Amino acid sequence: MAFITPSVSNKCSSSTQLQTSALESLADITTLSIDSGDIDTVARYAKTGLITDATTNPLFVSQAGANGDARYEAMVQEAVTYAKRKTCAEDGCPVPEDTLNWAIDRLAVNLGKELVSLVPGRVSTEVDIRLSYDTDKSVERARSIIAMYEDAGISKDRILIKLAGTWEGIQAAKVLEKEGIQCNITLVFSFLQAAAAAQAGAYLISPFPGRILDWHKKQTGLEGYAPEADPGVLAVKRMYAYFRKYQYDTICMPASWRPSRGAAVEGSDVDEILALAGESSAPTQKYPSQVDF
Repeated sequence: MAFITPSVSNKCSSSTQLQTSALESLADITTLSIDSGDIDTVARYAKTGLITDATTNPLFVSQAGANGDARYEAMVQEAVTYAKRKTCAEDGCPVPEDTLNWAIDRLAVNLGKELVSLVPGRVSTEVDIRLSYDTDKSVERARSIIAMYEDAGISKDRILIKLAGTWEGIQAAKVLEKEGIQCNITLVFSFLQAAAAAQAGAYLISPFPGRILDWHKKQTGLEGYAPEADPGVLAVKRMYAYFRKYQYDTICMPASWRPSRGAAVEGSDVDEILALAGESSAPTQKYPSQVDF
């Protein structure tokens, strides 16, 4: 799986309108998920038939709320009105933290609703990162987010709750998965996090090979690694191999790639890949078993 989520089985003929790209090559061997909160960008990539899923994060949500586009302004206004209605009776009342929390989650759901209408697969919506070390509150907020989607007529099967890969976040995922709420464990930098997430029954993990590479470069002083020796890629391969060896159904969807650094991953070593919109659009050849980022 990969961010920008092109589906392996959904090769729309409209993709022929674009020049052959690394994105199309990726779509031939894995599933792609797009990492963007820009509605127009997601729509443009979705029309190619290469993208299956989408994900957002607090940065994208905040950018959506501040870019001046009338569509996003309407989302923000609705979120504020919704939050006030949930926590106070009229304008001018005190603004407790709960009001802000409701508004933040509602804005994320408003954006997620738009993305659900554009991609055929799942949309990831993140629980407040400040709750990364609080299992109970993470579960509570996740349930609230799912309830908002369901009130809008969107099944929980179309949504992934994104939780940080802390011990508490993984335990929250364990609770939610038992309730049929599927989770995306993000900020995964180590094999132990990946193994714990799989053992907890998480639907999907998002390891960050680019961040792993950055750490190793800083620690060693090396300027770069050969693709086959890239520490981030090797970490992802180990996670995926563990899932398959012990028959865990958890999907491995690496994100935070470093496209310009030549990191390479075998198509058979991931389920899906997450990519920032535009990162893989340069003309390139087709890759039969390996894709260069």
